[in-house]
Amino acid sequence: MSNTCELFSRQSDAYRANRPTYDPALFAWLSQQAPDRTLAWDCGCGSGQATVDLARHFERVVGTDVNAQQLAKAEAAANIEYRCEPAEATSLTNASVSLTVVAQALHWFDLDRFYAEVRRVSQPGGQLAVISYNLLQITPELDVLVNRLYYDILGPYWAEERKHVEQGYRTLPFPFERIEVPVSTLNARWDLARLLGYLESWSALATYQATHGRNPLDSLRAQFEAAWGKPGALREVSWPLTVNLGRVPSPRS
Repeated sequence: MSNTCELFSRQSDAYRANRPTYDPALFAWLSQQAPDRTLAWDCGCGSGQATVDLARHFERVVGTDVNAQQLAKAEAAANIEYRCEPAEATSLTNASVSLTVVAQALHWFDLDRFYAEVRRVSQPGGQLAVISYNLLQITPELDVLVNRLYYDILGPYWAEERKHVEQGYRTLPFPFERIEVPVSTLNARWDLARLLGYLESWSALATYQATHGRNPLDSLRAQFEAAWGKPGALREVSWPLTVNLGRVPSPRS
C-alpha cells in the first residue's frame, strides 16, 4: 500500500487551496438519513472540506486523518475536533457515531479493519457514506488536455490504489445494507488559475515533480491557456459523484 502521508504532505498547501467543495445539499440529505445528529465522523478528512460541511448539520464532528500536515490546514469550528489517527483504530467511543463519511479516501484503508471499526463506533441505525469522484469535465477541448495529463504523462505516477477511484469503487467490498442515494455531481465555477492549481494538487503530479525535478504541467500550460480563452473567464467544472450509503448493522447481543 502507498505511503499516504508522504503522497499528500508534498502538496498539502495546493490541496487545501484548490480542492473543490461538495454540494451542501448532499450533506443536508445525508444528515437527514442518520438516526440523529449528535456525532458525525469524517474519516480520512484531509484538510477538512467535508468535515466543515458536516459541522453545519451535526452537534459534533470528529475528523480523523493520518496526515498531520493536512490536519494543520483544516478549517476550525467550535463543534469540530480533528484527531491524527488511522481509520482502522480511532479513539471514538463504542456506539457513538450517527454518520460516518469517507470522502475520496476509502481506497487508502485496510477495508476489513476499517469496516470493523465502523461497526464498533456506530450507534444503532448508524450509517456509512462513501463518496468518490474521478476526472473533471469542462469542455471537450479542455477535457482532452486533462486526460493527456492524467493518463499519458502522469499514468505511471499514480498510486496503485487510484484505480479504485477510476472504477467508482465498484470492485471494493461494501458489506452494508445499501440505501438509495439521489444522483449528485460536484460542481464548481473556476477561472484558469484555479483549474491549474487543482491539477497541481494531484498526488501523481507531486510524485512526477519529485522524480524529475520539473512540473509536468508546464508542457501543457500554453495549450490550456489557448483552450480556456480569457484567463479570468469563469467556466463550469463538474465531477460525477459516486456515493455509496449503507446502514451499519447493530452489534450482535
